[in-house]
Amino acid sequence: MRQFSTCAPCDMTREEFINQFGEVYEHSPWVAEKVFEQGLGEKDNEVEFLHQRMAKVLIEAEKHQQLDVLCAHPDLAGRAAISGDLSVSSLAEQAGAGLSQCTTEEFEQFTLYNDLYKSRFNFPFIMAVKGATRKQILDAFNNRIDNDIKAEFVFALEEVNKIALLRLQDM
Repeated sequence: MRQFSTCAPCDMTREEFINQFGEVYEHSPWVAEKVFEQGLGEKDNEVEFLHQRMAKVLIEAEKHQQLDVLCAHPDLAGRAAISGDLSVSSLAEQAGAGLSQCTTEEFEQFTLYNDLYKSRFNFPFIMAVKGATRKQILDAFNNRIDNDIKAEFVFALEEVNKIALLRLQDM
């Protein structure tokens, strides 16, 4: 398994750990706090192992906590992206998928889909966009908008965990 190249989580203080991993889950440092409280060992220096632990915390959390994590995510190509009010990670992920270069028509389509999705599910559309094109993202919106609420909630949590893994792999 791949080790972190920039840090050794098992040797970190609580403050160092939260500073390093607190934003892996968008605006949700409680996930990292919970992992730290459970104790750290040598295996936590492996990216995938630490990810599994963090993902388990989210999956086992109460539904309202899970919903808070989902709602902490910004709209894709949304108003926060336009105004520059994104976390560093979200900004890089959206820019990497070309969302910062949307045409006026694409931006309008993203806005329509974002609004429709949120009105249907009460949380933003979430997709691990690293490596995806704008067309693939719009197609995913279209494919997922008719999911039932339970299935989409689970799907969104899976996407959040994919995003977390990608963020950990970048460390």
